[in-house]
Amino acid sequence: MPRRRHSRASNDQPRCSRRGFLQGVAASAGAALLPAGVAGCGTDPGAAAAGAQDLPAYYPPALQGLRGSHPGSFESAHALRDGRALPNAASTGEAYDLVVVGGGISGLAAAFLYRERRPAATVLVLENHDDFGGHAKRNEFRLDGELQLLNGGTLSIQSPRPYSAVADALLRRLGIDAPALANRIQQTGYYASLGLVNGYFFDQPTFGGDRLVRRDPGARWSQTLADAPLSLRARDDIVRLEESTADYLTGLSVVDKQARLGRISYRDFLRDHVRIGPEAVAFYQQRTHDIWGVGIDAVPALDAWGYPELPGFAGLALPRTATPLMGTSAAGYLETGGSVDLHFPDGGATIARALVRALAPEALAVPDLDALVSARADYAALDRAGSATRIRLGATVVKVANLGAGDEGVRVNYMRAGRGHAVLGRHCVLACWNAVIPYLCPELPAAQRAALRAATKIPLIYTSVAIRNWQSLARLGVANIHAPGGYFSDMSLNEAVAIGRYATPRTPDQPTLLRLLRVPCAPGLPEHEQNRLGRTEILATSLERFEAEVRRQLGRMLGPGGFDPARDILGITVNRWPHGYAHEFNPLFDRLLPEAEQPHVLGRARRGAIVIANSDAGASSYMDAAIDQAARAVEELLDA
Repeated sequence: MPRRRHSRASNDQPRCSRRGFLQGVAASAGAALLPAGVAGCGTDPGAAAAGAQDLPAYYPPALQGLRGSHPGSFESAHALRDGRALPNAASTGEAYDLVVVGGGISGLAAAFLYRERRPAATVLVLENHDDFGGHAKRNEFRLDGELQLLNGGTLSIQSPRPYSAVADALLRRLGIDAPALANRIQQTGYYASLGLVNGYFFDQPTFGGDRLVRRDPGARWSQTLADAPLSLRARDDIVRLEESTADYLTGLSVVDKQARLGRISYRDFLRDHVRIGPEAVAFYQQRTHDIWGVGIDAVPALDAWGYPELPGFAGLALPRTATPLMGTSAAGYLETGGSVDLHFPDGGATIARALVRALAPEALAVPDLDALVSARADYAALDRAGSATRIRLGATVVKVANLGAGDEGVRVNYMRAGRGHAVLGRHCVLACWNAVIPYLCPELPAAQRAALRAATKIPLIYTSVAIRNWQSLARLGVANIHAPGGYFSDMSLNEAVAIGRYATPRTPDQPTLLRLLRVPCAPGLPEHEQNRLGRTEILATSLERFEAEVRRQLGRMLGPGGFDPARDILGITVNRWPHGYAHEFNPLFDRLLPEAEQPHVLGRARRGAIVIANSDAGASSYMDAAIDQAARAVEELLDA
């Protein structure tokens, strides 16, 4: 998942994680692109059973409750993983030039780029979720009759690197000029103009008392923490860490300092070199959850040094250049300043919708990007007989096999509504996440399957909460709250954006949306083990538990401002992502290898007519990586 790697401390500061042949006249055009063994397959329009997406009332963006990896999206995949029998796959009689497994950004981009290269091609996109976009999830609410949007996954077009020429050109062909749009639609500074700033919520179980404190611009840290439930030692530790310019690695050369920081965690740097106590360490423990998807115990101090909002490095006098030990994001950020940061009201879902508009115009028949943001998609038009590109939702692929040793095509089996189906294709792009691919393609070499399994994803939960008004936040003077010991580590008001007919609410008496983040971690364990335990926790947690935690924490944080969860919460959408951010290089736990030997490179090797395109294949949890990998995959298929 392209992530919010360089998060903003407030909404007012810059952010430094996928049919058959066309019936009749198009059949002859499509046949020219298919392998000999596939072109003659039947195209009975009734062969592929109609899905829920064809029903008139079908509209998943407006659903609440458990979203993200929702019930029904993963059960068949888990059965495959566990070796349980699945129904036999019956042929639908369909054949395509390209079958894409996964309808997220990478899968949709692969379909788009493939059809650009071969305009007469036919494409089928199979997506296991009930909506397209993958992690680029759209949460819709109607509050007082007005449409309000929030990202249920990917937050923005943002990367620690400038977008590649390929990724930037694709966005522009979709009508997305990121620099121009960022200046036009983002209302940077709006909440600050109302006097709303960042806050910190100290909770009773962690710090001995519930207290919300404001971080006023220009204030000394001693002022910020004056009323915090902290010991004098903890306050002094935090003030010293935030404001001191001491060199905590004195006596070491620049090279040795960088090497030391690359071998220890940020927690160990704070504890062993800055020498702050456990209480102050707890204040910072969850600070990196929305950036790296783990706490400071598993983030290299060298990566933390590359992130300007993490303190302790001002006196080290290190050059702002990357080193081989730094993670992808920190290296790119230091050398380039990163990409333009553009946030649409629904986050990355607008990019997915722009791709769908290009692939299936009838589903989003709007004139421009401004209209696209507010448009209601026609899901019945996604998988319509006669369309060059068909997007089939609720379809979990369980097997992909080459038909021969070369480029003879593929057979793809998938589960939908409890029934097994099979389609044929000349080519196949696997735009799902890496660790499932060894189960889908057992024919892959053992070394490649092992490399694919190494890509442990980072689990996380994005929760969207509709509230009756935001007067409580206005009274408390905060737009964002970091909760160092909270069940949800971060809460923020929906970012102020205006595009077309859509605008974020502007006055505190209007209903609005809050974004809450939880990353389940097990501090002290290796990152991969924390990820596995977090995934288990997410899937084992009920909607009732999530909702109870939302109500409990918002009540404790905002109650002093008059917030009443029973009265003021209008709706809750919990986007759980047990397989969230793509794993990036972490020198604390990963070996530094030549590029050709790195697991993500070994894992993405082409196998016959099958190629792999996803953010895992780029070892980077950003949208540009997903697009770049889609472009690489299409080139491998069509330039071979």
